[in-house]
Amino acid sequence: MECRVGCAACCIAPSISSPIPGMADGKPAGVRCNQLTADNRCRLFGCVERPAVCLSLRASEEMCGSSTDEALERLSEWELLTRPD
Repeated sequence: MECRVGCAACCIAPSISSPIPGMADGKPAGVRCNQLTADNRCRLFGCVERPAVCLSLRASEEMCGSSTDEALERLSEWELLTRPD
């Protein structure tokens, strides 16, 4: 599966604990990454500064569903299920 251009669910729903340029402490779940452009494209795509977790994500039907809304719902649910107590 290819990423849906402009979806950005994986750049919004999950928390990212590693530093991101402009977000030294990473980002909390549900917060839009500051590296997203107005049209929801990653400014760091293809750059060495891109966090490893971002590099490891691969679009899949399981993760992304059939729409951006589904992807946001699924990733938000997974975030809650995997959050440390």
